[in-house]
Amino acid sequence: METATLLFLSFIVVQRLSELVIAKRNTARLLARGAFEVGAEHYPVMVLMHSTWIASLIIFGLNASVHFGWLAVFAVLQLLRVWILGSLGRRWTTRIIILEEPVVVRGPFKYVSHPNYMLVVAEIIVAPLVLGLGWIAVLFTVLNAAMLWVRIGVEHRALAPFRVA
Repeated sequence: METATLLFLSFIVVQRLSELVIAKRNTARLLARGAFEVGAEHYPVMVLMHSTWIASLIIFGLNASVHFGWLAVFAVLQLLRVWILGSLGRRWTTRIIILEEPVVVRGPFKYVSHPNYMLVVAEIIVAPLVLGLGWIAVLFTVLNAAMLWVRIGVEHRALAPFRVA
């Protein structure tokens, strides 16, 4: 196994696990402020899909070589991730938590409705391509599209009363 491959896969695992810790902390804070969750029924399916994606990258990519052009694209995506998470601050979570306040409209949210979902779509495509696993990119793009169709619909309905005209 190449060092670059091990570092790349380790980064993805550590990043996702740290995000779960941040999301759990932020969710608890939001709920303590009177927020409520919607769409909880699809959350375990989403977690399973993302966990399976990561497992697939590890299982099938462990002996792969890193394609550094795609790695550069992935690095740019990580800069976007920092911008998105920074813009949402303590409101960022992996669940759909509704706080009865206006939605965030700064940072990338000023330009597009769902920059975090757009980022995840890109990562689901790009990370496998870093390892030359195009079939994983295709498979999980389709699965993620189905998940986002459900999730964005639930989120839009729940946030509609809090959007600033």
